Amino acid sequence: MLSRVFFASSNKNKFEEARLISSKLGISLEFFKCKLQEIQSNSLEEIAYHKATQAFSLCSKPVIIEDDSLFISSLNGFPGPYSSFVFDTIGNKGILKLLSKQRSAIFRSIIAYCEKKGNVMLFDAKVYGKISEKIRGSKWGFDPIFIPKGQTLTYSLLKNKNLVSHRYLALKKFTNWYLNKKKSNG
Repeated sequence: MLSRVFFASSNKNKFEEARLISSKLGISLEFFKCKLQEIQSNSLEEIAYHKATQAFSLCSKPVIIEDDSLFISSLNGFPGPYSSFVFDTIGNKGILKLLSKQRSAIFRSIIAYCEKKGNVMLFDAKVYGKISEKIRGSKWGFDPIFIPKGQTLTYSLLKNKNLVSHRYLALKKFTNWYLNKKKSNG
């Protein structure tokens, strides 16, 4: 029997990806479509914590949010926590124009879980990789330009992305914790 948790987001693509991953890990996610305030902060943890508490105040049910960021080494970690804004303003083409030969990057995901006011658990994961020379693939977000370490294809072109991505790794940490917690509580 799958456990059920709400996934708060305005991004249907992100939800569908998380739903597919989580169902294989033993948790059924239900989409709670909402627009959450994206605070400006240098801390991805602070942003995720804020979104999770806001999502819980809107639905009053066990809820997770996922926030991710792309950190490019040659740009001193930019766009980092500002990834969403940067993607909306300059997109993948703009990112590619900013880069020189040094293309190493980290894609990081945080799952924030809240089941009661003021109690948020964070689950962090990162994937090392590099930025491609050009846009390769047509999926959403930074997937067409991020190549995980050990791969030659971008996330957009990988058939097994949902088994190697930063989102998968963070969701796996969350589901392991959540299912063990449920088992302990009977």
